[in-house]
Amino acid sequence: MLSDLSIRDVVLIDRLDLDFGSGLAVLTGETGAGKSILLDSLGLALGRRGDARLVRPDADRATVVAGFAPPEGHPVWALLAEHEIEPEDRLTLKRVLSADGRSKAFINDAPCGVGLLKQVGETLVEIQGQFDQQGLMDSATHIRLLDSYGRLDDARARTKEAHGIWRAAMKKLEDARAGAAQARAEEEFLRFSVEELDQLAPKPGEEADLAAKRTMLQNAEQIVEALTAALEEIGGGEGAESRVGAAQRTLDRVAAKAEGRLDPALAALDRASVEIEEALAALNRAGAEMDGGDSDVETIEERLFALRDVARKHKVEVDALPALRDTLGERLSLLDAGEERIAALDKEAARTREAYLEAARTLSEDRRRTAEALDRAVNAELPPLKLEKARFETQQDMLDESAWGPRGIDKVAFRVQTNPGMPAGPLDKIASGGELSRFLLAIKVCLAEVGTIPTLVFDEVDSGVGGATAAAVGERLDRLARRVQLLVVTHSPQVAARGADHWRVAKAERDGHMSTAVERLSDEQRREEIARMLSGAEITDEARAAADRLREGVRA
Repeated sequence: MLSDLSIRDVVLIDRLDLDFGSGLAVLTGETGAGKSILLDSLGLALGRRGDARLVRPDADRATVVAGFAPPEGHPVWALLAEHEIEPEDRLTLKRVLSADGRSKAFINDAPCGVGLLKQVGETLVEIQGQFDQQGLMDSATHIRLLDSYGRLDDARARTKEAHGIWRAAMKKLEDARAGAAQARAEEEFLRFSVEELDQLAPKPGEEADLAAKRTMLQNAEQIVEALTAALEEIGGGEGAESRVGAAQRTLDRVAAKAEGRLDPALAALDRASVEIEEALAALNRAGAEMDGGDSDVETIEERLFALRDVARKHKVEVDALPALRDTLGERLSLLDAGEERIAALDKEAARTREAYLEAARTLSEDRRRTAEALDRAVNAELPPLKLEKARFETQQDMLDESAWGPRGIDKVAFRVQTNPGMPAGPLDKIASGGELSRFLLAIKVCLAEVGTIPTLVFDEVDSGVGGATAAAVGERLDRLARRVQLLVVTHSPQVAARGADHWRVAKAERDGHMSTAVERLSDEQRREEIARMLSGAEITDEARAAADRLREGVRA
């Protein structure tokens, strides 16, 4: 609930500090005393639009701080956690409005955007009045209020879950259809590319092998010359092979006489002879491979360039061509099998749509029964509020399929008929200012048990009524205040007599300028204020006696 409100330099208020308790608090005062300034100030702290004209003429800025004590589990705590604002024992909303129209917002002294301040404020306070467009005046809230009144949380949760499953199935179907359409558009390209890659049959690492062979063959003449020279040096008439053989024969003739001393040398020469033979064989093989090199270069280059051309066309490396062929082949296979998959997904989407519709229709029927109960309850409240010819109705229409959502298939709006034979319409279009406030009061009384907003503000809910009707308004405000904190701006003594707290707003000249002050009234002061409201400018003993009777009747 709202625990305190501090106002600095707002219009006629230079400095004001108020603290509030639970139950019904009434604010009274002469017309023009500044009661609307209090509501404008509270609205600033709640994130409503700021206007530079709200800054007191001789001040640089206006400041409003509202303190709250929300109960544990209230939605505001989750909202603050979502925006990483640390919870404290109390919650403060602060707004600073400069004379140039710029403003700053704070939550628990942490800077924040005005948008977040407004979000937080809407969970804490609801202001109902002729010119307010939040709360019941916003038709977007009606379906939530109806569901809360009927305690339809479970049915709504089932509908939301079924909607999510249906939308997920539709997403898969849409993606598959889009993929198939794209595949069909490029089918010719896919088939040509797969055929081209199959004919080319690229192998991993082939580019490096071909490049190495190409480099070697391009230098074939030099290599052949070197091979020829090497063969001549090793195997020629005076080459290494001939000389090693001669050395072996020479040593063999005297080996027996050396008593084994030449054996290591002979063994080494044997090994050298074998290595020379292997070297000659390797040189001959290399020479054979170099034979006809011009034609091999052309073949290798043709293959290498073909691989590189295809790789450039697909914007991949040559080594990635084998994997690319597999990918393109899979896409082609999906195209061939796509119709079956799409048919299966279409069937699943239809099944989940029917499951969602079943849940939504059940919720819709629950809403219909709830709407009938709410209509009966609200209409029962109207006659005592001098709205005996008016009717309240909950209009429930089925949305187009394109608008179906997690909340179901219904559009819900509260509508009123002020006179028999006239068409029903939206609250703010049909009802006059006084009627509208009383309609809002009747609805709020019926919805009090299911609301989550702890503080309600009514601005002149008793406008245009008196006597028994004003007493009925006061009785309903009193009843509503047992469930929520209620602040009421009133000109009705019957309503004022119901207040647990009574504040008087007065305007007076001070230090050469007009200033608005707010005073919490004592018991005797309340008697005088209610008497003033009954009699006018001159307070008579009869008015005081009537005030006493009003207050005694309330206490009884």
